[in-house]
Amino acid sequence: MVNVRESINFLQIYPRNLYQIQNHNESMQALCLITVKPGKVDSVVEILKKKRKTSKKIMIVTGRADISVILRGKMDQINQMVIDFKKVKDIVTTETLIEVEVDLGW
Repeated sequence: MVNVRESINFLQIYPRNLYQIQNHNESMQALCLITVKPGKVDSVVEILKKKRKTSKKIMIVTGRADISVILRGKMDQINQMVIDFKKVKDIVTTETLIEVEVDLGW
């Protein structure tokens, strides 16, 4: 897990509300929620299965997303994987949730 206070120097806010954690070299986990075009879930899952460098588990889910992918790697590897996901023509949107550890002082 990532200790936010020690590991993240700062967050830079990019246009369109994209956030990037800088200077982070530890392995971390992320959950990528993917929405696809209607009727394309199975074909997108097959494409994602071929991209196994950092993806650990691919699941078809219900809710606002169609597919959920658990990613593990360094921040730059996770960023690159999400960028690669966006190159798949039937993927409409992605939302990436980065695992962090927060010290609540309890």
